[in-house]
Amino acid sequence: MPRVIRGTMTHKRHAKILKLASGYWGGKSRLFKTAKEQVMKSGNYAFRDRRAKKREFRRLWITRISAACRMNGMPYGRFIEALSKAEINLDRKVLAEMAVVDAQGFASLVEKAKAQLASA
Repeated sequence: MPRVIRGTMTHKRHAKILKLASGYWGGKSRLFKTAKEQVMKSGNYAFRDRRAKKREFRRLWITRISAACRMNGMPYGRFIEALSKAEINLDRKVLAEMAVVDAQGFASLVEKAKAQLASA
């Protein structure tokens, strides 16, 4: 019975890992064992941070909206409450962009929110 030579598949597997590890520092891009460990760890970081990025951006948007609200004399929580009562459906990403780029437009939103709270 002929002997099976396994070098081809091993080489392909190693090359695939080393290609994923290209650009890593030192032996992590050249040595198979350390490259494999780093590729696995990098994958875990990427998976985790795709979710963390969503949390971080939401925090940033809330911070920007809160600062703009306080400049217009209203706390963030009351502003969001008033927007929902007034049925103004803008997400935090859009509100934060307005707060940074269009300060007058954001101020008019705050005034509408104040009017909504006064009438309720």
